[in-house]
Amino acid sequence: MPLSPPRSLRLLVAHLWPHRRAVAFGALLGLLGGIGTLAEPLVAMAVVDALGEGSPLGWLLALLTVLVVGGAALAGLSSYVLHRTAESMVAAARRRLVSHILLLRVPELDRLKPGDLLSRVTSDTTYIRSAAGQALVDSGSALLVAIGSIVLMAWIDLPLLLVCLAVIGVIGVGSAVMMPPIRRANERSQRAVGEVGALVERALGAFRTLKASSAERREISAAKAAVRTAWREGVRSAAWTAATNVAVVVTSQAAFLVVLGAGGARVAMGAIDVSELIAFLLYLMRLTGFVAQLAQAVSSLQSGLAAMRRIAEVEQLPVEHIGVPPRRTPAATSAASVSFTGVSFRYREDGPWTLRNVTLDVPAGGLTALVGPSGAGKTTLFSLVERFYDPHEGVVAIDGVDVRDIPLVRLRSMIGYVEQDAPILAGTLRDNLCFAAPHADEEEIRRVVELTRLTSLVERLPDGLDTQVGHRGTTLSGGERQRVAIARALLRRPRLLLLDEATSQLDATNETALRDVVVAIAKTTTVIIIAHRLSTVVDADRIAVVEGGRIRAVGRHTDLLLIDDLYRELIEAQLLAS
Repeated sequence: MPLSPPRSLRLLVAHLWPHRRAVAFGALLGLLGGIGTLAEPLVAMAVVDALGEGSPLGWLLALLTVLVVGGAALAGLSSYVLHRTAESMVAAARRRLVSHILLLRVPELDRLKPGDLLSRVTSDTTYIRSAAGQALVDSGSALLVAIGSIVLMAWIDLPLLLVCLAVIGVIGVGSAVMMPPIRRANERSQRAVGEVGALVERALGAFRTLKASSAERREISAAKAAVRTAWREGVRSAAWTAATNVAVVVTSQAAFLVVLGAGGARVAMGAIDVSELIAFLLYLMRLTGFVAQLAQAVSSLQSGLAAMRRIAEVEQLPVEHIGVPPRRTPAATSAASVSFTGVSFRYREDGPWTLRNVTLDVPAGGLTALVGPSGAGKTTLFSLVERFYDPHEGVVAIDGVDVRDIPLVRLRSMIGYVEQDAPILAGTLRDNLCFAAPHADEEEIRRVVELTRLTSLVERLPDGLDTQVGHRGTTLSGGERQRVAIARALLRRPRLLLLDEATSQLDATNETALRDVVVAIAKTTTVIIIAHRLSTVVDADRIAVVEGGRIRAVGRHTDLLLIDDLYRELIEAQLLAS
C-alpha cells in the first residue's frame, strides 16, 4: 500500500534520528556561520556611515574580514559534518535494506524483480542523502538565518520589509502548488530506473541463452524502451524542478527591483539613510538565497520521500525469523524421518493446485526416490520440507514434528539440499564448498572432495581450492557444478539429504560412482532423490510415483513395474531412449 507524504517524512526523520548528535553539531556550526553573515550587513552599514563622517575604518574592515572568513569556514565545516552524516545514513539504510531482502520469504521474492530491488538498494538510498542533508538540515539552518534577516530588515525599515514579503509571498504560493507534481514525477522516474535495472538483470542472468537465441536486438529494444521511459519521466521531473527554479529567480529579481525602487523613494523622503538601504539590500540577498535553497530543498525532499516510499515497500514485506546459526554444524547423530499428511499447496491463492492431498511417509534412513512427469509437484515437496513455502492444508513433519514448529535455523541445519540447477556462486571453489558450513576444516573438505570425485578437478585448477570459479561457476562443467553442489550439501553433515536431479549432468562413470556414494550415505542419512534416470531409481529402498500433484503409488522398482502403469511407461520410455 503506498505511503502518504507525512508517513514518508516520518520514516525519513526516523532514519535521521540515530545521527541526531552529529546533525545537531553540524547544524550548530551552520547556525554560528549564519550569525556571522547576519552581522556582515550591519558592519557594512557602519562602514558606509563612517565613510560619510570621515571616521577611521581600520577596525571595521578588520571585523568585516573576520566575519566573512569565519562565516565561510564555519559553513564549510558544517557542510562536511552534515554530508558525512548523510553518507552514514545512506550506509545504514543500505545495510538494513540488504539484510531485509536476504531475509525475505521465498513467496515474496518470487513476485519481485531482482533488478528493481537492486535499484532500491543502490539508487533510491542515495536520495536519502540529499533529502536529509540538504532538504531537512541545511534548510533548517538557512531558515534560522532567514528569520534573523527578516527581524533585522524589520528593524531597519518595516514598511519596506512588508513590500518585500508581499512580492515573495505571491510567487512562493505558486512554488508550493508545484510540490505535488514534483513528488509524483520523481517517484515515476525512480520506478522507471528500477525497471531498467530489472531488464538488464534479466538479460545478464540468461546471457548465454540470449546469445544462443539471437535475441540481443530484441532485448536491446526492450532496454531502450525502458530507458526512454526513464528519460521521459526524468525530463518531466526536471521540467517541474526548472519551473520552480524560474519562480525563485523571478521572486529574487522582482523583490530586488521593488525594494530598490521603494527604498530609493524612502531615501529621497528621508525615511531611511543610504547605509540602511544598502544593509537592507544585503539582507534581501540572503533572504532570496534562502528562498532559492528552499526551492532546491523541496525538489530534493520530494525525491527523498519518493525513495522512502520505495524503500518502505520492501521493508514492509514479511521476512523469515531464522535465528542465529550455530558456529559449527554438529555431526548427524541419526537419520531423520519425513512425513506428508494430507498436504495441499498452490503457489498463488487464485492459481491451480500444485499438490492435492499428498500423504507419504519416508522412514529414517535409506534412499527414497520421487519419480513422475515434469510438473508433477516433486520439487514442490522439497520446498515444503525446507519451508520455502508452507502448505495450505495438511502437515509436513520431520521426526513427527510439524516443520512449522521447528525453528528455521534448526530445521535447515539438519537438511542438505541440492537444487536442480546446482547454482554456483562467484568466488573460489573453497567458498562454494564451505558456503553451508563456513567453519569446516581441511580434513572434512578433503573427505567430501574425494566422496564426490572432485579430486581431479582440484588438482587441475591452478590454485586448487582457492581458484576463482567465475560468475555462476562458468569455468566449471555442468557435471562439476553438480558435484560441487552435492559436496557442499554433504559438508553440512545433514540428517536429511534432498537431491533434485542431482546427477542429471554427470557422465556414466561419475554417475555410477556418485550413486554408490549416495547409497553409502543412505545407510546413516535419510536421502530423498528426484530422478528420471533408471540407474538412479532401481537401487532405491522405496519409490513414490507422483502425478498431477498426487502420490499414485509407492513401492520398490520391481513391485511398481507390476502394479503401476505410469511407472512402467516411464521406465519403458527411458529404455527405448537408451
